[in-house]
This record gives sequence, C-alpha cells and structure tokens, in this order.
Amino acid sequence: MTTNTIPVSGHDHLFLGNDHQRNERKVWLVIALTASMMLVEIIAGNIYGSMALVADGWHMSTHAGAMLIAALAYRFARRHAGDPRFSFGTGKLGDLAGFASAVLLALIALLIGWESLVRLSQPIRIDFNQAIAVAVVGLIVNLVCAWLLKDEHSHHGHHHGHHHDHDHHHSHENPHASGKGRDNNLRAAYLHVLADALTSVLAIIALLVGRNYGWTWADPAMGVVGALVIARWSWGLIRDSGSVLLDATVESGQVQREIRETMASTGSQITDLHVWQVGPGHFAAIVSLIAPEPQEPAHYKAVLAHIHELSHVTIEVQHKAV
Repeated sequence: MTTNTIPVSGHDHLFLGNDHQRNERKVWLVIALTASMMLVEIIAGNIYGSMALVADGWHMSTHAGAMLIAALAYRFARRHAGDPRFSFGTGKLGDLAGFASAVLLALIALLIGWESLVRLSQPIRIDFNQAIAVAVVGLIVNLVCAWLLKDEHSHHGHHHGHHHDHDHHHSHENPHASGKGRDNNLRAAYLHVLADALTSVLAIIALLVGRNYGWTWADPAMGVVGALVIARWSWGLIRDSGSVLLDATVESGQVQREIRETMASTGSQITDLHVWQVGPGHFAAIVSLIAPEPQEPAHYKAVLAHIHELSHVTIEVQHKAV
C-alpha cells in the first residue's frame, strides 16, 4: 500500500447545486402566491357562503405547507453547508425534504381519493358556475407557480472552488466539475404545484360535463383519477429520493462504470469500489485498487479528473504481488 504523503490543502464540502439559491427564491415566491390565493379563497368562501371556495383554500394550504418544507430545507442546507458536523456537507438535505414532501403528497392523494369515493356514494349539490370559476382561477395560479418551479436539470451543476489530497488514503475534489444532477427538493415542490393544477383541470372538465349533461358523478370520478395520478407521482419521488438517502447505486451506476473503465485502462485492478451521491450532481467515491507498478494516488486522481460528477474521491493503492 502506498505510504507517500501529499500535503493537505484547505478544502470544503459544498455539495450544493449552482442553482441552490435561485431555486430557494423560486420556492419562497411560489409559497407567497399559494398562501395569498389560499387566504383569498378561504375569506371569500366564508363571506359568500361557498364551501367550494373554503375547501379549495384549505386544499391549497396543504401544498403550501409541503413547499415550506422545501424552502426551509434549502435555507438550512445553505446556512450549514460548511458545518463540520456534516461529514459530506448538506447536499442530501434536499433529498430528505423531497422524501418528506412525497409522503405528504401520497397522503393528499389518499384524502382526495377517499373524499371522491364518499361523494360517489353520497352525491351533493354542486354550484357548477361558481365551482368552475374557482377552479379556473386556481389553475391559473398553479400554472404560474409550475412555470416558476420548472427544473431544466441542465442548471444543476457543481459548486467547486477547492482541491485537496489526504495523506495515505488520498482524496481529491475535482475543480473542473460541471455535471448535472436532479434536485429532488425542487422536484417535490414542482409536483405539489402540478398536482394542484391537475386537480383543477380535472375539476373543470368534470364540472363542465356535469353542468351540460347532468352527470354529477363525473366530478368525484375525476377526483379518483386525479388521486391515482398523484399517487403515481408520489411513488416515483419516494423511490428516487429514498435511493439517494440510502446510497443506492441507481444514480451512481454510470459514474461507477466510468471509474472501472478508466482504472482498467491504466492496467490497475479495482478490488473495492463505493460510489454514492452527496448532493445534486455530486458523487463521492472510495476506490481500492492493486497495480503491478503502483503510482502515486495523485496520478490516479488526475486520471479520474475527466469524470466531472466526482466531487470527492478517496484512493487506496496496493502493490500487486507477482
């Protein structure tokens, strides 16, 4: 095993996406829009005696609460990014918030589905014109919010300005990193807004059908459809964010393949490899290898430098016995 010591230089573990602060501002803006619309609907509903307005207002409050989780996660991750208590930074906090929001989204889908089934068995009188107006206004607000939260993915790069090597087991930070990563926190907020928009679209369709053809069952039936779609979105977010939290290889598979191919090209043999995500587009790796003519760990660090997603690498080199 190599015992050469390379001087340790200052470094940090800022594994936040380049758009972290921009996304945080977006979420706070959407919370303001959603909360304002929520208050208007609840107050107007009580003044005009419309339960449709009151119900939709409280429904929006659940999504506003979920987005508050996302906003607070962004804020905490940013403020504690350099906190030494977090060994690999706070980049995965967004995935934790996304997981929590996904669970909340699943509960919302369950409530919508249950209420819709109840209304199918126990129909209630619907003021179609008023309900359609509420749904249209809600849809407009949700579409604006969805536009604000749309994640282009290509903007989720790295926040690097550091480079370091540890002695003996040698580690490195790639200063040229510019990879892309999925922000599950922003995705969670986007799905909450999209879920609200979907329920508004389905409600408008059902209400128009009910008003024009007298099919009052269409409204709760659309509610069941919407609940199933929202539940599907929720499961996808739970699966993806949960995989990151559990250091699964789903997201890191491509990075692992690149590391193996690169090391094979040097004539080295990997004996142990661990790759996991530490933030949007950021991956850490521990590489143990043996080589007939071992090089300094800095050499292997340089060889892996083209893998931009690698933000933190620890390399252990052993001599291969002949």
